[in-house]
Order: sequence, then structure tokens, then C-alpha cells
Amino acid sequence: MLAPYLLSLPAGLWLLILFLIPLVVMLSLSLQTCNFGTGACVMTWHWAEFGQQLSLYHTQLLTSVWFAGAATVIDLLISFPIAYWIAFYGGNKKNFFLLMLLVPFFVSFVIRTVVWQFILSDNGVILGGLKHAHLLPQNFHVLATGYAVVAGLAYNYLPFTALPLYVAIERIDRRVLDAAYDLYATRRQAFARVILPLTIPGLFAAFLLTFVPALGDYINQQVLGGTSNTMIGTVIQNAFLTNLDYAGGSALSAVLLAVALLGIFAYARLLGSRTIEEYL
Repeated sequence: MLAPYLLSLPAGLWLLILFLIPLVVMLSLSLQTCNFGTGACVMTWHWAEFGQQLSLYHTQLLTSVWFAGAATVIDLLISFPIAYWIAFYGGNKKNFFLLMLLVPFFVSFVIRTVVWQFILSDNGVILGGLKHAHLLPQNFHVLATGYAVVAGLAYNYLPFTALPLYVAIERIDRRVLDAAYDLYATRRQAFARVILPLTIPGLFAAFLLTFVPALGDYINQQVLGGTSNTMIGTVIQNAFLTNLDYAGGSALSAVLLAVALLGIFAYARLLGSRTIEEYL
């Protein structure tokens, strides 16, 4: 009788120690008043901290939503054709193509982002060549702009989009497509009325799995975006590590968590709470 509970004990302890306890500590800190000089915090149930932080950093939060949303849409547009081709035309080399898709991401996240800094620099591989060919003005630049941040986010989180889409497309019953063709559907009609509707859960899962981590990212903004495109992740990092404002950083983290949970609850409400597990 105890076997199922004993088998689930390691996973339960893992979630308790590395997820639930840090989450409770973070929520507790958001309601405390901290001394910036000593870092000591006292529980004061200061609920107004959430409103104060939002009023101070709502621009950075909206910037993060915009950057993460744009990067996610770009990843969806890029990943869907790739996942579709692998699922339908990969044959017995599907695993090889998936591996080739993932190989670049075996490199450290920070290193990949720094490489993007070299690629997008004013005299880098792309812009330097175009300027040398007089196809771009000499004062044209991409670094320290929102476009560079979105490009870095889209590149770094591409697997989070591609893999759920591949799973969704791979699970489509080919007999359904054969039936559509038997009813004289063209390839475009079969795609629009059969393939696309059947991949909607995968599209939503891919959007969620890409948008949520991109929303809290701060490395791409710091390396590629400069100081004029600050994201909420950078504000939270500075609150904890630079300003020692643990209450403010925890409150912003709680707000960010609430935004992510809204998307998850919407997914569970529309498509079922078990569906996202099938694409992980």
C-alpha cells in the first residue's frame, strides 16, 4: 500500500525543497519591511508593496510582455514549418533532425547570447559586410535596441517552441489526412481545416512554454539591449543583488508569477489541465 507513496517521495521532496519552500519565502518577503542598510526584514504585512512596485516599474513590465510576446510569435512562425517538415517528411531520420535542431543549444545560454552580440555588432559579420557593400548607412546599428533583444530571445528560446509543435504535429493521425484527400480537399484546405485545428493545443503549449521564461529573462536585455530597454527581470535582479530591496524584488517576482499563472490557468480552462503535460 505504501509503494506508490514511496515512489513519489523523491519527486515530492524535490518540489518541496526547490519550489514550494522558495516560493513561500518569496511571498513572505514581499509582505515584509526591510532595512536596506543591514538587509534585515520584519513581517509587517505590507500589501501596498505590490502597488508601489507596479507604479514604479509598470513600464518595464509592459516592455517585457512586448519583447517576450514578439519573440514567441517569431518562434512560432519559424518553428511550425520546421516541425511540420520533420514530422511529415523526416522519415527514419526524424531523431537526427531533432538532434541537429537542439545541438546549438547544448552551448551555454550566456555564451550563445554573447555570440549574438558579436553577430549584431556595428562592424560584425552581418552589419559590417552590408556596410562595406554600401547597402546600409555607416551609422546604422541594431545593438542597444529592442530589436536585438527580441532577436536574442527568439533564438535562445526556439527549442521551447519547436519541440511541443513537433509532438503535436507528429500525433496527427495520418488516416484523417487521407480521408480529407479522399473528399477532394486540396493540400491547403487539408492544412487549414485538419492539421491546423489539431495542432492548436500544441500551439498554445508552445506559446506558453516560450513566453513564460522569456518574460522573466534579463541576460538578453543586459547583453544586447543596453540600458534603454530594461526588462522586469533586470529590475528584479538589481533589487535583490544591488539594492538589497528584498521586499520589492519579491513583490515584483510575485507579480511576474501571477502573470504567468494567468496564462497557465487560461490554457487549462480552454484546453484542459492535462493537455500541456503531453507536450513537455
